Amino acid sequence: MKKYIIVIGNFGSGKTELSLNLAFDAAKNNKVTLVDLDIINPYFRSSERKKELEAAGVRLLCPNYVSAGVEVPSLPAEIYSVFSDMSDVVIFDVGGDAAGAIALGQYRRFFKDVENVETLYVINMRRPFSCELDLNLDMISKVTEAGRIRIDALVNNTNLSQETSIAELIDGYDMVRRVSLETGLPVKYTTGCEPVIGEFAKYAEEKGLDKRFVGEILPIARYIHRDWASFTESGL
Repeated sequence: MKKYIIVIGNFGSGKTELSLNLAFDAAKNNKVTLVDLDIINPYFRSSERKKELEAAGVRLLCPNYVSAGVEVPSLPAEIYSVFSDMSDVVIFDVGGDAAGAIALGQYRRFFKDVENVETLYVINMRRPFSCELDLNLDMISKVTEAGRIRIDALVNNTNLSQETSIAELIDGYDMVRRVSLETGLPVKYTTGCEPVIGEFAKYAEEKGLDKRFVGEILPIARYIHRDWASFTESGL
């Protein structure tokens, strides 16, 4: 059955990184389409890895943006095709706040007829708007209303980029646990790059962390970074 995955989270949560990792992984055995619905943030976008995605067989759909000389981003009508094409997996990388989630809302009538859809809310508590319980709860409420969607599960992607240590994932575990208890939402993944994610997995086992709030340990690669060489070639 065709699967739709919606990845949403606040600015700096790592939702785009997760979207890319899910797309590359799914493309090993499936026909995959990645939809970049982020019309808010012009940086750290899925489209930055267009060449790599295409090489892996992933179809990328993204806003008409700066690279096309468009000052105000718009969503191409082609995005509607994902509800009728032959893709096995469709991943939506959604803008990181309530305003960004509005872009998703316009597809609500199509999602109503989709059976296999999962919406993941990504939390990085090392970011200002996700560092407190109330801030996370407020943002979940806002994106749910703005995007007219239901959140299905949480993802702990707490990190400080290259400065990430096991302390980030431990603190993130505590945050997603609190959010999960408040909302009733399960935790789907704890994500991170090696070797830190491996260290956390060992720590979680040794300390007996509640697996309900750890979820699946998902090692990810880092695709989103400041690639100055490509920027010199093609611009932002």
